[in-house]
Amino acid sequence: MRERVLPLSYAVLQLFLTEEEADVDQMMEALRQRYSFHRQFTVAAVTEILMAAEANGLLAETRIWLEESDRLRIWYSATPTGRDMIRRYIEQ
Repeated sequence: MRERVLPLSYAVLQLFLTEEEADVDQMMEALRQRYSFHRQFTVAAVTEILMAAEANGLLAETRIWLEESDRLRIWYSATPTGRDMIRRYIEQ
């Protein structure tokens, strides 16, 4: 029987139960093994998931860094309410 895989957006949020903060690169690395076969597993899609969760109050921006290559990196962490909601509705 095939292992149950959560939707990508749920998996991204669920990682914030074990990670204090993370950016899109860390999310991609942490999820690569289980989600690399997903068509939606792209930096753009994971960034959109993070931004939507932040807009809905589940995550908050914790750090912002502009790299020398002009690439903007944003780290997020779960808000207390967000962590509670993730535990309540997504945790397996």
